Amino acid sequence: MILIEKKINHRKFILIINSIVEEDVEAIVNPANEQLAHGGGVAGLISRRGGPEIQKESKKKAPVKTGYATHTTAGRLPFKAIIHTVGPIWRGGYQKEPELLRSAVLSALQLAEQLKLKSISLPSISTGIFGYPLEPAIKIIIETIIHFLKTDSSVEEVHLCEYSEEKAIEIKTIMEKYFGDF
Repeated sequence: MILIEKKINHRKFILIINSIVEEDVEAIVNPANEQLAHGGGVAGLISRRGGPEIQKESKKKAPVKTGYATHTTAGRLPFKAIIHTVGPIWRGGYQKEPELLRSAVLSALQLAEQLKLKSISLPSISTGIFGYPLEPAIKIIIETIIHFLKTDSSVEEVHLCEYSEEKAIEIKTIMEKYFGDF
């Protein structure tokens, strides 16, 4: 279910309630750890649904530093790629977490651009088991997406995908607070 759909520089931003593995996009973003060990959360879901090839390929690309991204094939999933980005673990906000989160989001979007993808879906990176508080994380994630969509890019559509309706509505409220009508 689409909660927000906005045009930015002739490109589209969508806040959607959906399972990321069921998104209708060319690539999805996996909020990974540095070792690209896809055990739980969104990473585990992607790995289970996509098959063992994703984890096997990821092991060859690990480690990936926090704030950076890499990609693999999508295994059995219907995407052109899985982009694995490493967001920061929340440690109180004094260990460069905002900069690292911004870098993780931007790295994923830039990698989509390098891969010449037209559409990408990402979750609210670092707000799950990495413990980043939702409001400051969403502010950074949305600022980064808006800035990216204002550039000249092959990426025409970016989804912020949330499985939990409750969390998605909270994200919508945060977005309205900070960004109004964009």
